[in-house]
Amino acid sequence: MPAAERPHVNQDELKRAVARAALDFVVPGAIIGVGSGSTANLFIDELAGIRDRIAGTVASSQKSADRLAGHGIPVFDLNAVDDVPVYIDGADEITAGLAMIKGGGGALTREKIVAAVARQFVCIADGSKLVSALGRFPLPVEVIPMARAYVARELAGLGGRPVLRAGFTTDNGNVILDVHGLAIPDPAAMEEAIDRIAGVVTVGLFARRGADVLLLGTADGVRTMRRAQ
Repeated sequence: MPAAERPHVNQDELKRAVARAALDFVVPGAIIGVGSGSTANLFIDELAGIRDRIAGTVASSQKSADRLAGHGIPVFDLNAVDDVPVYIDGADEITAGLAMIKGGGGALTREKIVAAVARQFVCIADGSKLVSALGRFPLPVEVIPMARAYVARELAGLGGRPVLRAGFTTDNGNVILDVHGLAIPDPAAMEEAIDRIAGVVTVGLFARRGADVLLLGTADGVRTMRRAQ
């Protein structure tokens, strides 16, 4: 359809469309990994309509756990779960290769843990999140508080401008440094380099374990992209 003839679709409608499309990846009778953020919140709302078809969920943040529980959806501690067949979450930026920046909401460490456990990672995002290269969105890094100044110096040495996220503490009791202006031509290499800095809990680069599937909301509908094998 020519652009001039396409109906206007706002960002919230695109997010809701991908949240609804993600229901097709929910495994009946299983425990589902659920992410954090505005798009994940919409997925939680959609999941409520089929809550009787799943055994429950594991959540990547306390906010998501509270929202799930508010819908009457069981939430389990990840330590009590043997298998998570699918994890569904959003992204702050994602490339066509399905590497991501996540952690704008500060839940990056728990998001990365659940993603690591899950057999399949389905990312749900509106079209504005698809980028040719990561780095325009500030890169979140969760840091042990006593290491904040040291880690900031190391991140500056990598070419970024780290800024403490004021008045914010993660669910793990740590702080976030948001790194601005960092060039990320090789996301997996940058992820590994930052993870090696003493005092870093984790970095919001999801490249070594990126998404397996991207459901991208566009004016022409939900586009499905898969990671190259």
